[in-house]
Amino acid sequence: MRVKTITARKKPASGNATDAGGFHFPRLKQRSLKRCFRINNMARVKRGTIAKKRRRHVLRHVKGFRWGRKSKYRLAKDALRHAWTYAYRDRKTKKRTMRALWQIQINAAARNQGIPYSKFMGQLRKKGISLDRKVLAQLAEQKPEAFAAIVNSVK
Repeated sequence: MRVKTITARKKPASGNATDAGGFHFPRLKQRSLKRCFRINNMARVKRGTIAKKRRRHVLRHVKGFRWGRKSKYRLAKDALRHAWTYAYRDRKTKKRTMRALWQIQINAAARNQGIPYSKFMGQLRKKGISLDRKVLAQLAEQKPEAFAAIVNSVK
């Protein structure tokens, strides 16, 4: 699109004192609005399918939620944002709580054998027995005789 610039031209001297410095602006030709605002002849982009796909994606994830949060896009979007935030946070928390549970189970089983948890874990490390807490807790619960053998080996 070509843009016309307005330039000031010097008027021929008329000797008139009321003349504003002798400058005047030539009158611009009127153009049709179509010619002025024509950018290109590209087709119009309709975004309905993309918006529908985004909304459908959100609404598929809120199946089973209560009230309007399962069917109204605005409420569903907010509910999902909270749900996914809590899910991310609690995946980290779950690891902590499980480790605490295993420690409690190992401590109870080790005390039955006459040794507290902290000393038991310290002795395991010194002897070079590398069993993690999850396995030790499973042994203590499901195979107490195997756990007792481990305790006796570190005493």
